[in-house]
Amino acid sequence: MPDMTDSQSLVDAVPTTAAGPVDPAVSRDRPRSLWNDAWHDLSRKPMFYISGALIVFLVLIAIWPKLVASGDPLACDLSKSQLGPTGGHPFGFDQQGCDVFTRTVYGARASVSVGIFSTVGVTVLGSLLGGLAGYFGGWLDAILSRVSDIFFGIPILLGGVVFLSVVKGGSVTTVSLFMILLGWPQIARIARGAVITAKQQDYVQAARALGAGHTRLLLRHIAPNALAPVIVVATIALGTYISLEATLSYLGVGLKPPAVSWGIDISAASNQINNAPHMLLWPAGALSVTVLAFILLGDAVRDALDPKLR
Repeated sequence: MPDMTDSQSLVDAVPTTAAGPVDPAVSRDRPRSLWNDAWHDLSRKPMFYISGALIVFLVLIAIWPKLVASGDPLACDLSKSQLGPTGGHPFGFDQQGCDVFTRTVYGARASVSVGIFSTVGVTVLGSLLGGLAGYFGGWLDAILSRVSDIFFGIPILLGGVVFLSVVKGGSVTTVSLFMILLGWPQIARIARGAVITAKQQDYVQAARALGAGHTRLLLRHIAPNALAPVIVVATIALGTYISLEATLSYLGVGLKPPAVSWGIDISAASNQINNAPHMLLWPAGALSVTVLAFILLGDAVRDALDPKLR
């Protein structure tokens, strides 16, 4: 005869809900959301932590450069022109006698600021226009598609040379606005395609049949499921915008002195590479590491958010 105490303990051990007992196997295997799956995959990738640590460090020194460099990037001494590394100045001096280490650290502020501002602006504007075009379709989709085609036909580097050449006083704001102006069509097309795919899903059709309005459908049901490809492209594009700013500054149409930028320092050092290679090595190396960090982070995010790559 079975022991009533043991039987009661087995019953108590089974989780229950208002609808009745719940199978423990079902409760353990409850499906996770896309974002939970993405974080689970990211947390197992060493490259995610390496690139993330580099990006956090770059953001910190961009906000508080004095954490690692106590000098003034504009304080120069011509008597030290092109001198190599010395005590207290591990990167040496540039042609004007400025400390290369200090200028390399302070250069992160302009490059990271342009990259972040441009990416945020491009993502917001492109997602808004592309999402509305994909959701409503019709004449709105046709107009926005033709406008984006026009902007796609403008090479961004050539457009930057022409546009910024006629703008006096290159600044972070000016360069960022230019990148937003020519960069939004890429995000808009991706957002448009993602929204078109999402609005055809059964859960959206069911919500519409239950009387959900346009605002609720867009914000509650479509946007969360259309964000993944936009986030992937925006993360990778951030590194691209940083390198584009350096290229425009190198050509003399981006940021201009007295702004401190890796592109400006690379341009000044390019003619002295034989006499003082350290002037070019450090700002170019900082730029390369920064762009690589964002590209690696974008690749990790893409692998985590794309179900086809799992």
